[in-house]
Amino acid sequence: MAMSRAHVSTHESVAGRYRLLDVVHRETNRLCWSGQDAETGRPCLVTQIALPEDHAAQTARRATGRVVRTCETMRSLCPGRIAAVSDAVVTDGVLWTVTERVAGVPLGELLDAQGRFNYARTARIGLELLDVLEAAHELGVTHGELSPGQVFVREEGTVVVTGFGLAGATLAPRLTAPSYASPEQARDERIGPAADLWALGAILYTMLEGRPPFRDRGRPETTLKGVDRLPLRTPLRAGPLTQVVQGLLRKDPRERLTRPVVREALARALTEEAEAAVRAAPRPRLRGACAAARYAGRGWSRRTVLAGTALAVVTVTVAALAVTRGLPGSDGGSATGTGSRQRPSAPVSPPADDAVPSSPAPRPSATPSPSRPGSAVPAGFRRYDAPEGFSVALPEGWRRLSTSRVSDVAYRVVLGASGDPRTLAVTYSERAGADPVAVWRDDVEPALERSGDYRRVGEIRATRYRGRAAADMEWTAEDEGVRVRTFGRGFLLGGGRSFSLRWTTPADDWDDAGNERALAVFLATFREDARRPDSA
Repeated sequence: MAMSRAHVSTHESVAGRYRLLDVVHRETNRLCWSGQDAETGRPCLVTQIALPEDHAAQTARRATGRVVRTCETMRSLCPGRIAAVSDAVVTDGVLWTVTERVAGVPLGELLDAQGRFNYARTARIGLELLDVLEAAHELGVTHGELSPGQVFVREEGTVVVTGFGLAGATLAPRLTAPSYASPEQARDERIGPAADLWALGAILYTMLEGRPPFRDRGRPETTLKGVDRLPLRTPLRAGPLTQVVQGLLRKDPRERLTRPVVREALARALTEEAEAAVRAAPRPRLRGACAAARYAGRGWSRRTVLAGTALAVVTVTVAALAVTRGLPGSDGGSATGTGSRQRPSAPVSPPADDAVPSSPAPRPSATPSPSRPGSAVPAGFRRYDAPEGFSVALPEGWRRLSTSRVSDVAYRVVLGASGDPRTLAVTYSERAGADPVAVWRDDVEPALERSGDYRRVGEIRATRYRGRAAADMEWTAEDEGVRVRTFGRGFLLGGGRSFSLRWTTPADDWDDAGNERALAVFLATFREDARRPDSA
């Protein structure tokens, strides 16, 4: 299975059209470049893969056609999760694939920069990959080449997968990254979905341990022999993911864990993380909602500097809110901005009793699962799934109190309970600016100041919340004769879209341990569906 090696200069072009600029990521027998299409001027990714030296012209045609067709099929099935392949050519024994430029960083590069991830971050990426694999397997498609270099992680934590269609394109058992090959691939046997589950296990192992389960031995044949014959090195840093990693890396494909079992195990790891954050939130000397929010956010995101560029990586988060632009109730009529005691001008009737509406549509990339990221529900809380496309764990007895909208570009949902003076307002907008601090300062605060009794507490603070740019603001105001205090955190989704959470309690009860715990739960369990809000 010797592979030919092609040395390409950045001054050269591929197929007389695609100019190579910089190397984005390297793997065994695979080199990914940032490039430019000379005909259109558009940026692209150009991937160089050496083919077996004995390939024939017919094999080359099969490889290019298979890659383009399979990626096109997968992209229609998983929009936004699969990089579009615009071209594939074979020159001098090298397969070149040209894909759209992905707004993300190769997982392999993130691992090179950080060494390894904690188990919660690993679980979140694992669930993203499992969604893509599930959609592929239900269509009868096996990836067969999955590795950290084929996974791009975007700023908000979602992934884009490349490399579909390579498996079976030649007679070689594995074209790239042989240390992630399954034992059946190493034996050159027929492969199926179980091979992808092995690769998923190998990627989880690498994220947790900082090294692949089987090291690259220089020659693909030697590496594949090690994958097939050597025992698995016991993971030492996998924590609650130890069993799922070992279950995916069983040599016999018939004994590997199934997708539902893997999903449940990964989701359970996130549940344990959220519950641990909640238990720890009311620790001594950690007073006030701001402190609780900072504590709850620890470990949920990390900022990486890679190749001179600050890259925000992994996990869903919080940033600034601009629904005040035209949203009913945002003109200072309620100083808290929650709408909890003021009926909105465009109300939507809340569910009867304590009924919790379900999300109206399944996840776009696969069938929905009862165990999904963010499903952690600590004791005394239950998960609320809003039809608009967000969910959050609420105290028992809480429900939707009111909803106000501006067409289909903004809405506010107020959550609470009869007789409970506390409220949580979730606001969505498609008109937010690019700076979360400026959104609070320039869009939200002027409307609050018009009420006459608004007082900001401290400064507006730029922060990060699960990988996204965010900003926090606290203030006090009068609401029906009661002094209330609000903690607001907003986060940007990109393209002008934003969410914010506003937690309001009587000012005298602000430092109550139960209130701190509630805020920590809200921040730990809030999830957005990354969709436009559905009309009511």
